[in-house]
Amino acid sequence: MDYKLFEEFITLQALLKDLGIISSGGAIKGFLAEETVLFNGQDEKRRGKKIRIGDVVELPGQGIRITISEPTSDEKQTYEEDKAEKERVAAIVKSLNSETKKKVKAHKQVKNKSSKPAVRFPGT
Repeated sequence: MDYKLFEEFITLQALLKDLGIISSGGAIKGFLAEETVLFNGQDEKRRGKKIRIGDVVELPGQGIRITISEPTSDEKQTYEEDKAEKERVAAIVKSLNSETKKKVKAHKQVKNKSSKPAVRFPGT
């Protein structure tokens, strides 16, 4: 299996999660305790091990060999465009959430000012 690395490095935990080998980041400790993971032929038990281009990760028990490779220039460009689009959408969502929060807060203040005090009955 070939894995294209777009950043400087990826941790072992993030790699296994990204490939769907483990379901969550919390599952890595148990996975490493039960399974043999080889990093460039050496047994590796550190979930935060930094993996870079040219490294090989093997899971002999599952018959998986992952080679970390460098993406092509077209793949890098597509990755950067996708990343920029995600950041743009996240900024829009953050702005909309902020506006909504302000409107709700203003509505609550108006509602509190216009509401009548509760009726009090003697002896209750």
